[in-house]
Amino acid sequence: MQKREINKMIRGQRATDGAGVRLVRVLGHKDVYDFDPFLMLDSFDSTNPSDYTAGFPMHPHRGIETITYLISGKIEHEDSMGNKDTINPGESQWMTAGSGIMHQEMPKAADRMLGFQLWLNLPREEKMAEPAYLAITRDMIGKVNKDGAEVRVLSGSFEEKIGVAPHHIPASIYDISLAKGGRIQIPTKSDETVFVFLIEGDGVINEETVLSKTAVLFGEGDYITVSASEETELRFVYFAGKPLHEPIAWGGPIVMNTQAELQHAFDELNKGTFIKHK
Repeated sequence: MQKREINKMIRGQRATDGAGVRLVRVLGHKDVYDFDPFLMLDSFDSTNPSDYTAGFPMHPHRGIETITYLISGKIEHEDSMGNKDTINPGESQWMTAGSGIMHQEMPKAADRMLGFQLWLNLPREEKMAEPAYLAITRDMIGKVNKDGAEVRVLSGSFEEKIGVAPHHIPASIYDISLAKGGRIQIPTKSDETVFVFLIEGDGVINEETVLSKTAVLFGEGDYITVSASEETELRFVYFAGKPLHEPIAWGGPIVMNTQAELQHAFDELNKGTFIKHK
C-alpha cells in the first residue's frame, strides 16, 4: 500500500464574484489540468451578510456541473427549468448545466455563511447533455463515525455508507470533521485525482502543517492521511474523480473543449438560442 504524497498546495485568495459576493477563490483557470476533472472551487465563510447577500443573479452555464454545499447559512436557487429550491445547512445541490441552463443563487442573511461551490467538468461526449437539478438533502448524505472522525458522504461511498450517484462523472465528495489531534486514513482509487480542502481549521498532512482554506493535491497512491492539529478541530472536504485528459476552453461561466465551441456558445447567448431544454 502506497501513501499518496503532496503534489501541490494552493491557499485560497480573497476575491469578488457575482453581484459583489466576497469569497475565497481556491481553484481557477491555472489549475485545471493539475486538478482535472475539477475546475473551480470557491469557499464561502463570512459572519457579515453584506459580504454575500447581493448573490449571483440569473446567469448561464454550459459544459459543467456545479456542486454547492453549505455547512451553515442558506441559499435560494432558481433556474430556467422551473426549479426553485433552498439549500439549508448540511444540504447540497448538484446541478448539471449540460447543453445550457440559466440559474441564480441568492444567499440569505445568516449568523454565518460557510460552504463551497465546486465546478466539475463534463466529458466531451456529454457536454451537451440535458440539464438536470438534484437537491441533496440531509437524509441522502451517508454518515460514518470512525475513531473520532465524522465523515459525511455527499457522493460516492465510504466504508458502508453511500451518498448520491452522479450521472456523469462519478466523483466522490466527503465532508469530514476531526477532533483536536484526530487522524483519518482514506483509501483512494489509483486512477483518480485526489485532493482535500481545509475549510475550517489547520491540519497536518504527511508531517506538514497545512493552513485553513488550503487545497492539497496528492500524487499517486492507495491512501491519504489527514490529521487535525493538537490546538484546533479540523473540518475538510475530500474530492476524488477520474481525470478526463481533454482540452479545456473556459470562458466565464462556460467550459467547452475548443475555442470554436466556446465562441458558438456565446453567439447562441447573444441570439437567444442558448437554452436547448426547458
